[in-house]
This record gives sequence, C-alpha cells and structure tokens, in this order.
Amino acid sequence: MIAFSVKEWSAWAPGLVDRDAWRAWATAPWLPVGEETPALAEVPAMQRRRIERLGRMAIQTAFWCQRAEENGTPLIFASRHGDVARSMELLEALATEQPPSPTTFGLSVHNAIAALYSILRRERGNYIALAGGMATVEAACVEAAVLLADGAPEVLLVVYEAPLPGIYASFADEPDAGFAWCWRIAPADGSAPALRLAWEGEAGESELAAATLPHGLEVLRFLLSGEAAWQWRADGMTWRWQRDA
Repeated sequence: MIAFSVKEWSAWAPGLVDRDAWRAWATAPWLPVGEETPALAEVPAMQRRRIERLGRMAIQTAFWCQRAEENGTPLIFASRHGDVARSMELLEALATEQPPSPTTFGLSVHNAIAALYSILRRERGNYIALAGGMATVEAACVEAAVLLADGAPEVLLVVYEAPLPGIYASFADEPDAGFAWCWRIAPADGSAPALRLAWEGEAGESELAAATLPHGLEVLRFLLSGEAAWQWRADGMTWRWQRDA
C-alpha cells in the first residue's frame, strides 16, 4: 500500500475549465465531448503553435498546478495511449509511400509532451513518461510514491488522454474522451488528508466494460467527490482507493 497527499490539483476537458465546474461534475459526472482547446496563455504564440491539442491539455493543467517559482520538481506524465493521432499520421505516410515528417515523428514519441513542458519551464529535474495500460493512473501513483520515498518533497503528476482515431475504435475498451488533470503530490505526513492505494492480484474480468467514464476521469472523480473508498478491477488486479478521514 502507498499513501500520499494531493496538495494541489487542476483539470481541463471540453466544457470543464474551472474548479467549480469540476466539483459540480464530480457529483453528477458526464463524458466530456467537444473539440475545444485550452488557451495555454502561459506559452508564447510561436511555441504554442507546435503543440497539438493533447499536449495543450496536459501542459495547461501542469502550468496551473505547478507554482511559478518551482524548479526541479520531479515530473510524471502519464497517458495510456499518448498522442496516437500523430503516430497515425506517420503510418499513413508510410502506407502511401510518402516521406514521414521529422517533426511529427519527434512529437509522436511518448515523452514528447513532458519534454516540451520541461523546455517551456526550463526544468532541469527528473521527468518520466509512463504508460501502464488500464492501470496507467495507478502505475503513475506508485512511481510518484517511489520518488517521494527517495527524498523528493513533491512530485507533479499529469494524466492526459485523447479519443482514439477511428481506425482503432474496435479496440477501445473504455469510453473515449479528451481530458487532462494534474496533481501536486507530497508525502502523507498528517498535515493534509491522504489518499491510500492498495492492490492485489485477483482473477476476474475487468470492470471497465460497464464504465461510463475513462478510468483516468474516474480517479479524478473519486478525489473530488469526497467518497471514503472506491475500488476497481482490471488485468487481473484489484485496486483499492481510500481516503483518510
């Protein structure tokens, strides 16, 4: 089991751009849809033009959550699929015998968004780009707990996803939505309420089939809802979330 405190949070999705909207959403959640893109006013226009919608969502929430004066905080950027739309552009170019775009290739790799954020912020600390299948959020929280145990005073965790391209629709095993959220995580030292996460191997079918939200949004809903506990099962693992009183 691991435990940590969420010192700060931010989130963005179409139709959900401020804390009050997200808190209301947590009491009656719905699947965000739409093509809106965050303004990302913190980034100069010339640099902002290079950042696609998924990157803008992730980087926007990170800017909102990380204090302006902070530097060197370990960063975890976690996405199950990453910017798969860029990867599709490369595959389509290869399929039609066109030269792949070097820029598209450079920005399609899984750590590209984390790298862009570190460049924009002039961050010189550690950053990790992580994908862990259905349990990507939980894997990222375990990674954050390891960094805290290793002495980091705080860790910035960014979770972000975009709808899969249509060609992959038959492989989708959870609802599709574009969203991003960020937590500033610190050790559970009693100064703030803590979240606890435990897990164990357990046979059984995954519970995402009946879900109405992507799992990443389910975890955010749990944080904002004030519920005492929540659990789910996927890939032969049971994950149990608990909130300290």
